[in-house]
Amino acid sequence: MSDLPNCPECDSEYTYEDGILLICPSCAHEWTANKAEDDQQQEPGVRDANGNALQSGDTVTVIKDLKVKGTSLVVKVGTKVKNIRIVDGDHDIDCKIDGVGAMQLKSEFVKKA
Repeated sequence: MSDLPNCPECDSEYTYEDGILLICPSCAHEWTANKAEDDQQQEPGVRDANGNALQSGDTVTVIKDLKVKGTSLVVKVGTKVKNIRIVDGDHDIDCKIDGVGAMQLKSEFVKKA
């Protein structure tokens, strides 16, 4: 058989080359061989507001005033948060903030310090 990869959409084995594109006759999906390789190499990760990759243990700075739900406290712009933990979910940073306590933040409201 051929050494072409199966279709990423329908997993059909009947793919064929047309120039630089790979085409699936079953579902009409078109893709490049390089894109398939790039998708496998990219790892999803948490990124800050500037697009920098975040890891557990990093220090970040808050870029927007954030109201703490259920209280009258506000986390001010410029607040440094040390030793963050990356978690799954909508709020993907778990941390402790001095004067506020333990809370979760969205990565879109912080930048890497």
